[in-house]
Amino acid sequence: MKIFKYSALAFAGAILLSLPASAAKITAVRVGTKINVSVDGKFFTSYIFSEDEKYPFFFPVNGPATGLSVTSMRNAEYPHHSSLFFGCDLVNGGNWWQEGLERGRIISVNPEIIKQGGDTVIITDECIWSRPGAVSPIKDRRKFTITSPSKDLYQIEAEIVMEMLTDVRILKTNHSFFSVRTAPDISVKYGGTMINAEGLRSEKETFGKKSAWLGFYGKRGAVTEGIAILQHPSNPWYPAPWFTRDYGFMSPTPMYWPENDKDIFMKKGTVLALRYLVLVHSGDASQARIGEIFSDFSRKSY
Repeated sequence: MKIFKYSALAFAGAILLSLPASAAKITAVRVGTKINVSVDGKFFTSYIFSEDEKYPFFFPVNGPATGLSVTSMRNAEYPHHSSLFFGCDLVNGGNWWQEGLERGRIISVNPEIIKQGGDTVIITDECIWSRPGAVSPIKDRRKFTITSPSKDLYQIEAEIVMEMLTDVRILKTNHSFFSVRTAPDISVKYGGTMINAEGLRSEKETFGKKSAWLGFYGKRGAVTEGIAILQHPSNPWYPAPWFTRDYGFMSPTPMYWPENDKDIFMKKGTVLALRYLVLVHSGDASQARIGEIFSDFSRKSY
């Protein structure tokens, strides 16, 4: 059993990684239970927080070249994969990941557009992890900062601060934390490429390996597009090992490889501050300069 103690960290400001003077104009508008984000007038993504959904998530997440989503939404085999999302299974007997609202639901209570119309959109939200007949184990505050440093790159910086409302025990699970289900055409299964910071490729080479970042990319007609997740070095468990699948799934998660193979236990009041940078890019990993962007991101202080 391991107890993690972290002091509450200030909710940091937006990341502006090498934004040029000609950075794109980014706008956001709330429409019902969605916040729609556009880059230079082109629709990019929606932050969705509907009452009938398991948790808030982003979908679609459109590539800068094609305007087609680099993520996908559910299928008969994996109906719990919802594009770009955050959740966790096996928390105090509940399930805040797989389908079934009665098993646990992450409820968005205060989604807001804090900034829009310039070179940055900032969305914040407060969420309660709720399950009928049980004490809510966690509340979290989320801040998403969306930028576009160039016509070939969109960025979503995610800051998620989790507070334990009671003693929390998370059993070993592969269903945990920040995750992406890719569009089929950029998955390894259908001819795409998976690659991490060390240059390892495919599920066979990357599964369970610790790495600062990992992504998928693939040919889409005449162009190449992809998506990557970068972990910030301030994250607990950094660099977390990756749960990867060639069919198009990635998640940096310590929950499937807990230290000493024990469950993860956190006392009431424990705060976890998690930071990620999502890159939606044209070109392959080298052309998208993922390594350089990670170097800039890793130096950001919170």
